[in-house]
Amino acid sequence: MKRFLNKYITITAIAFVIISLFGCNDFLDRRPQGDFTSDDDKSGGIEGGIFGIYGKMRSYSLTAGIPAFAIHCFRSEDSEKGSTVTDGPDQAAMYDNFEYTASNGLLGSYWETNYSIITDCNKILRDIKNMQTDDKNIKVYEAEARFFRAYCYFNLVRAWGDVRLIDFAVDDQSQSNIPKSPAADIYKLIDEDLAFAVDNLPKSWPYIYIGRLTWGAARSMQARTYMMRNDWGNMYTAAQDVINSGIYNLNTPSDQVFTDNGENCGESIFELQCTATPAQPASSTIGSQFSQVQGVRGSGIYDLGWGWHMATLELGKAFEKGDPRKDATLIYFRRSKDEKQTLENTNKPYGESPISTAMGGYFNKKAYTNPTMRAKYTKSGFWVNIRLIRYPDVLLMAAEAANELGNTTTALNYLEQVRAHARGADASILPEVTTTDKTELREAIQHERRVELALEFDRFYDLVRWGIASKVLHAAGKTNYQPKHALLPIPQTEIDKSKGVLKQNPDYI
Repeated sequence: MKRFLNKYITITAIAFVIISLFGCNDFLDRRPQGDFTSDDDKSGGIEGGIFGIYGKMRSYSLTAGIPAFAIHCFRSEDSEKGSTVTDGPDQAAMYDNFEYTASNGLLGSYWETNYSIITDCNKILRDIKNMQTDDKNIKVYEAEARFFRAYCYFNLVRAWGDVRLIDFAVDDQSQSNIPKSPAADIYKLIDEDLAFAVDNLPKSWPYIYIGRLTWGAARSMQARTYMMRNDWGNMYTAAQDVINSGIYNLNTPSDQVFTDNGENCGESIFELQCTATPAQPASSTIGSQFSQVQGVRGSGIYDLGWGWHMATLELGKAFEKGDPRKDATLIYFRRSKDEKQTLENTNKPYGESPISTAMGGYFNKKAYTNPTMRAKYTKSGFWVNIRLIRYPDVLLMAAEAANELGNTTTALNYLEQVRAHARGADASILPEVTTTDKTELREAIQHERRVELALEFDRFYDLVRWGIASKVLHAAGKTNYQPKHALLPIPQTEIDKSKGVLKQNPDYI
């Protein structure tokens, strides 16, 4: 409960700054105990603007709702739309079956939200450039703005390839009506922004600012962007820097990481803070719809959400025998009396056996809610944090890069750290990988990423960068996939608004 109360204090402190747009208040008067020392904010509304972006990061379209899950997750072999046959069949056709159409509404929503945050960042960066202040914290605010701009551009370039490069403040919408820039130019800006963030973000914050961006988040994000480009050397160095910093650990048991007690644990590198209160039990202002959208779609006590973004049966088969992460990732459920299929029914630690008519294989346990908290606040789980970067991901990035660079000993070490964490005290499961064959080790690392990061945000993009998307997706029954589907069509609404300036991706003309 202490962890829950502290993140509530964090969010309310941030909300207070946004409302007041001034930094002189009781929260900010406290002397921090981390590496970053902050006196009163002398930068006017800069910090308030930064905190506003943290709020937008929890938004439905970007990280907590159907647009995000569709674009990041449904396209892999491990997740699917879920819910019921009659609920959003057009989205199943679009993202599960790769029947792409530029008029799909989720495309526009995701595109607009990323550019909205980019616009906010650009305005903050202009204000910082134009202001005259001796505020020693100003570079930290600039680093946060540049991290968020890089984060959103990474979303866009992975999804669409060439997109508009808007690195200037926009006062009139016509200023942003520009042609696309090559993906290489987008990555150049991402690299510059993250390099600045790495140089200027603190390694830690006082606990009142739990969840705020750190050096570790920026360096890990660099590794991730290098990973998407198979830039093994830079990826390895960035990931190793995070590992060698000693800031993060695997001390929280794997089956507790995605529980309330696991929030902001030692493996958390970047985690969006969400909460609820008895007075605001269902508020997305201080929380998010992350658990509501993915919650069990049932009735009565199991009417916990919309039932979207479900795991496939293929994902269930991917876990090795006895792997505790299977029960920590998948919610087994009973079919209604109309469908007699019954899955296993472990669902530790709550002992619940949901009943649902949903069409997927399993619900996402990484978004499941504690029944005690449901009774106190809401069945929708608005308080559940959104984990965006975790330490096991960094270890696996280091392992993959090390193997590709020919350093199998180091790769095996990092891989074993992740498997040992999952194994816990049970030596009979998840045997240590010992092969020094580069191809075999590559496959072992790819498998580990699949099960460790299951139902998170990167599986589809892993398949694309590994060059195995067609093979894997076709084997899983998603036979409509073609290489062109690695990139999405530009939203037709954006093309129409541009009056011909913004051009459709070539494969969808």
